[in-house]
Amino acid sequence: MRIVTLIENTPGAPGCAHEHGLSLYIETGHHTLLLDTGATGAFADNAAALGLDLSRVDTVVLSHGHYDHAGGLLRLVELAPGAAVYMQRGAGRDFYHGDRYIGIDKAILGLPRLHLLDGDCRLDDELFLFAGITGRRFWPRSNLELRVAEPDGHLVQDDFSHEQCLVLSQNGQHILLSGCAHSGILNILDRYRELFGDDPDVVISGFHMKKADPYTDAEWQTIEKTGRALQGYRHTRFFTGHCTGRPAQERLQEILGDRLRPLHSGEALDL
Repeated sequence: MRIVTLIENTPGAPGCAHEHGLSLYIETGHHTLLLDTGATGAFADNAAALGLDLSRVDTVVLSHGHYDHAGGLLRLVELAPGAAVYMQRGAGRDFYHGDRYIGIDKAILGLPRLHLLDGDCRLDDELFLFAGITGRRFWPRSNLELRVAEPDGHLVQDDFSHEQCLVLSQNGQHILLSGCAHSGILNILDRYRELFGDDPDVVISGFHMKKADPYTDAEWQTIEKTGRALQGYRHTRFFTGHCTGRPAQERLQEILGDRLRPLHSGEALDL
């Protein structure tokens, strides 16, 4: 299995752009797929610089309904018109950060190969999608700034029922991928255990701990408690970036050591 970070927030491989967004390129035994497509079409430029042929992509998974994960999707469909796109039905709603629209381009909802899901979905022996993450253990406080529009236009707290995770299974290895872990990485892992009865071998995800303002003592405590809880997943390795934020990532690395590795644009993961 090959996984390349096509784009995320930090620079990595020479000649590759970086932006506030996430896109992962994945080759399995039977698929060439993407998890998310970044905020713009820059992920495709990076793929070209890395010699990756996006016309071979057969599957796209959208982790949730925010622009920084779906901004390049229409460009991907131009490059790979046969690719099937999977998203939760609620990911097409109108999402806001304060007064700023952060949802997806509505043209995505008219794509001919779009599959709108209502919960979990097994695509085949290699690919499984799950939603239904209802736990609130160390739920990211920054979610409180994020809203979704009701049919009457009234904005309410986003509960992230539109978030889904991808599980890759190959040669006895199970890899759990999430875009931002808005539902909280520990709650996602709880849901994984509920479904699979074990822990994943690898987790690749943003942890949604990034902040523009200084962290409060309570926020540092939450980050540290999350790190100590992740220590309990003894055979699981973690890769994180995008919305985790460098200060939070560095604190987590102090706790988890080399079991936590950063993501960088254009770099392949050591799996």
